[in-house]
Amino acid sequence: MTTLSNRYEFVLLYDVENGNPNGDPDAGNMPRIDPETGYGIVTDVCLKRKIRNYAELVKGDAAGYRIHVKEGTPLNQNHADAYVAVGLKTGDKAKLDKVNEARQWMCANFFDVRTFGAVMSTGDNCGQVRGPVQLNFSRSIDPIVQQEVTITRQAVTRIEDAEKERTMGRKHIVPYGLYRVEGYISAKLANDATKGTGFSEEDLELFWEALVNMFEHDHSAARGKMAVRSLIVFKHDSDLGNAPSHKLFEMVKVERNDGVVVPRGFGDYEVTVDKASVPQGVELIEKL
Repeated sequence: MTTLSNRYEFVLLYDVENGNPNGDPDAGNMPRIDPETGYGIVTDVCLKRKIRNYAELVKGDAAGYRIHVKEGTPLNQNHADAYVAVGLKTGDKAKLDKVNEARQWMCANFFDVRTFGAVMSTGDNCGQVRGPVQLNFSRSIDPIVQQEVTITRQAVTRIEDAEKERTMGRKHIVPYGLYRVEGYISAKLANDATKGTGFSEEDLELFWEALVNMFEHDHSAARGKMAVRSLIVFKHDSDLGNAPSHKLFEMVKVERNDGVVVPRGFGDYEVTVDKASVPQGVELIEKL
C-alpha cells in the first residue's frame, strides 16, 4: 500500500427529504436537534456507521478490509483473533510489546480501526488506536422542523387485539434539511513510527468513495430521501499541513438564495468557495 503523505480537510454537504437522518433514543427517536437554536444534528458515529457499511459492501471480508465495529460480532472476538495471530493465548495478560503487536495486527486487518481508530482494551487487550480520520458532528444550515406523522397499519401485533383490525403508529421526519459536516485526515497519525495505523492512499480512495456513496445503499422508509450534494477537499502539500483547518472551512459558504423563506430542496441554496483565498501549499479539490 502507498503511504499517505498529505494532510487533508474536507467539507461534506448532504440533505434529507421527508426522513429522519439520525434519531435520538432519548427523545423517542425524534430527529436530533439543538434545543437552544433549533438546528438539526447528526452524530459522527452515525456517518461512520454508513461509511463502514459501504466499505464492507465493496470489500466484503477481503484481506485488510474487515470491519471491527460490526453488527452481530462481539468486539472481544476480534481481539481474541489478534492474540492468536501474534502467538498469544487468549485470556493471558500480555506484555506491552505483545499488546503493540496485537494492535498492529488489528490495524492491518480492519479498515475501520485503521481509519477511525478504536479502544481495544476490553477482553484481550489490543491497546488503543487514534485514527487519522476524524469527523465533527453534522449541523443543519437552517433550523429544522421535527414532524411527527401518524400512520395506520392494517394489522395488529398481538392475538388478543385481533378485533381492532388495525393499529396506529408514528414516523418522525424532517420535511427538508441540508446538513454540513467537516472532517480531518492526518498523515502523521497514519504513518507515525510507533502509533501510526498504516492508513494508506488506497484506504483514502475508498474513504472518499464511501463518503460520496454512503446513502446510496442505505435507503429506508425511515430515512427518507438522503443524498450527498457536495464534497470539497483541501489537500496540503505536506504531512503537517500548510494552513489552519478552521481558516479553510471558513472559505466554504452555504447560503439561502434570495427570496427563499422556507427551503424545500438543495436548489434553494447556493454553495460558494472563496478560491482566491486558498493559501499557498493547499490544493482545492471539488469531488462532487
